Amino acid sequence: MDVKGSGGRPPAVQLQSTTKRRAASSPWGLQKATLLLAYQSFGVVYGDLCISPVYVYKNTFSGKLRLHEEDEEILGVLSLVFWSLTLIPLLKYIILVLGADDDGEGGTFALYSLMCRRSRMGLLNNINNGCLSVYNQKEPREELRSSLAIKSFIEKHYSLRVVLLLFVLMGTSMVIGDGVFTPTMSVLSAVSGLRIKFPELHENYTVLFACFILVVLFALQHYGTHRVGFLFAPILLAWLGCIGGIGIYNIFKWNRTVIRALSPYYIYNFFRKAGKDGWSSLGGIVLCITGAEAMFADLGHFSKLSLRLGFTIVVYPCLVLAYMGEAAYLSKHREDLQSSFYKALPDRVFWPVLIIATLATVVGSQAIISATFSIISQSRALGCFPRIKIVHTSSHVHGQIYIPEVNWVLMFLCLAVTVGFRDTEMIGNAYGLAVILVMFATTCLMFLVITIVWNRSVVLAALFTIGFGSMELMYLSACLAKVPHGGWLPLLLSLVTLLAMSTWHYGTKKKEEYELQNKVCLDRFLGLSSGIGLVRVPGVGFVYSSAANGVPPMFAHFVTNFPAFHRVLIFVSLQTLTVPKVSPEERFLVGRVGAPAHRLFRCVVRYGYKEGRRDHFNFENQLLMKVVEFLQRQQDAAAEAGGDYYYSGSVELSVIPAAPAHAHGQLADADSAPPMASWSTSSCEIDAGGRRVRFEEPRGAGEGGGGSEEVKTLLEERESGVSYMIGHTSVQAHESSPAVKKFAVNVVYGFLRRNSRRPAVELGIPNTSLIEVGMTYKV
Repeated sequence: MDVKGSGGRPPAVQLQSTTKRRAASSPWGLQKATLLLAYQSFGVVYGDLCISPVYVYKNTFSGKLRLHEEDEEILGVLSLVFWSLTLIPLLKYIILVLGADDDGEGGTFALYSLMCRRSRMGLLNNINNGCLSVYNQKEPREELRSSLAIKSFIEKHYSLRVVLLLFVLMGTSMVIGDGVFTPTMSVLSAVSGLRIKFPELHENYTVLFACFILVVLFALQHYGTHRVGFLFAPILLAWLGCIGGIGIYNIFKWNRTVIRALSPYYIYNFFRKAGKDGWSSLGGIVLCITGAEAMFADLGHFSKLSLRLGFTIVVYPCLVLAYMGEAAYLSKHREDLQSSFYKALPDRVFWPVLIIATLATVVGSQAIISATFSIISQSRALGCFPRIKIVHTSSHVHGQIYIPEVNWVLMFLCLAVTVGFRDTEMIGNAYGLAVILVMFATTCLMFLVITIVWNRSVVLAALFTIGFGSMELMYLSACLAKVPHGGWLPLLLSLVTLLAMSTWHYGTKKKEEYELQNKVCLDRFLGLSSGIGLVRVPGVGFVYSSAANGVPPMFAHFVTNFPAFHRVLIFVSLQTLTVPKVSPEERFLVGRVGAPAHRLFRCVVRYGYKEGRRDHFNFENQLLMKVVEFLQRQQDAAAEAGGDYYYSGSVELSVIPAAPAHAHGQLADADSAPPMASWSTSSCEIDAGGRRVRFEEPRGAGEGGGGSEEVKTLLEERESGVSYMIGHTSVQAHESSPAVKKFAVNVVYGFLRRNSRRPAVELGIPNTSLIEVGMTYKV
């Protein structure tokens, strides 16, 4: 096909777009915008990372390390915590990984998207991307031989491309697993402080109180984070102020010499004395860096500079002071190793800090829950997750979403983990394994980004991967040793999620391949139509299919059994590309199918993986307007050529850019005030699924020659009615397929399809105008 080009969060999302426009006017505007974004980031990004001091020392000294209670071991743990915070969140993520953004977006899919655009290593949908400006950006540097060798090697081996996608899905499934362990670990650790003041309080009551908070947290999700978002940043800042101030107080009161632990020598001394027990304790120390991945995943809602300022100036110093103060207290109170955080609090501030800690856990949990909603939405858009209901909780900020099914499943799993494990030690073992696996996946993907996307030397990429990967493998080995003690749960959850995502992607790709292989060529379709006495009925028909060319087999099957279709027919293909957003000027590709007398058109609509589909009625209005613009462009081109439009027989799609508001037409409620006469010359009204809408005919549609007559015919047929045709297919494995494929397609994929949303519901098509065509695909 020839393609011809023409040219779940708080209000920080909206703030970013508005403040960036203001920033362009003055240097002070830029500084103000960055500071405002940095302030907003405290309520979204750092909650998980900042609540870690509550349970890090407790989990670290919960194993055999409790037998080592000398100052060397305590200072060694502090040194490990300090350098872990410095090297991974600060150096790896804030300084280096944030630079690997995908047009301002971060996360696992962002890294994969970058590689897909710079090479053919990706397996996700990239149909009709050639005319997107983001794909045609030229790299300023010439590609190195090493980069070309790595890229060509992976491109030649399909199995490596499959492994790469599975690796990305594994990292994604681990992030989803974090949505289970972060609320559980944070809330249960915070409410456990009650037993410090009430030692006789039974464990069942703290578990019950934690379950109550979790139920309330998930029950409030459908209101959207924007309703309570203004409270998040002050709570986190108050929490950071508390732990930083108390840390300074404990350092000066109990042991000022803990500053010595900043030397890496104490790490060597720690392993020399603790030995294997010290290595085992790494499973608890890794909890100090939980939430570091969120800084990269939430990049799309802020800016790199705002995150770097917020972390380096406020978060990092406060966390270091908190861990140093707790270590200073432990050096004088070794008997309090299992409850050091709350025991280190002065009596006068115990209750205020406990209340703020509980609120901070809610904020941290809210951040990871919203991130889970966001990443599942991205996975669904790219065909890696079943169709589920997504509710947009804000009419102004698209990124604020709520997924009911996922919300209640997360709540059920959180309650099950809380009641089943009850102990933060076992939950911490599971939590640490999920966190470190995500970080290691990011490190491996960064090797490909550095060599292929950034076009840097393999030596630099190897230094990054070996340096950070070796640290993460040490943590991973310690976490894997705790698989029998709770670490099995994140592996089980991620395995189930990975199997569901990969099976859905496999089944969807097989379905699309069947449609492409069995599409009917235009000449054959027209010949078939004339042989069966085809009838053209009044109206406009939209035929939805994944096929971007040819006649979809579903429609040919329909015409064979029912030889009639509308006088104006538009084949619509919705494509999600591996880019965060597609510019409105490049969203629609419109072309003619066959000769003008057939009145057949094709429209390919392209979205980014961070975008959602808007109101269905407005969307269909846009489609018709793009066809009208396409016809007017053809008329203008024919006039310039000095002749009539000539049909060459090829299917050529043109990019129809976004038009200014009211330039060509509009969709309005029929009960509202009539639009201004200058915008249109006539109007018509229809009843679409119980909602009356008025379509305004473009000005000038009735003027001119043949092209305008075709436009007028299109609008007249639209007045006769609009119908929507979509396939209701059953996908089954071929009889000769292996047993594994039959199980994956017939059982797992079939189960997921039966329990996911119907495509018509997903697209918002009204049932009164819907035609579903049943057909069985043997893949």
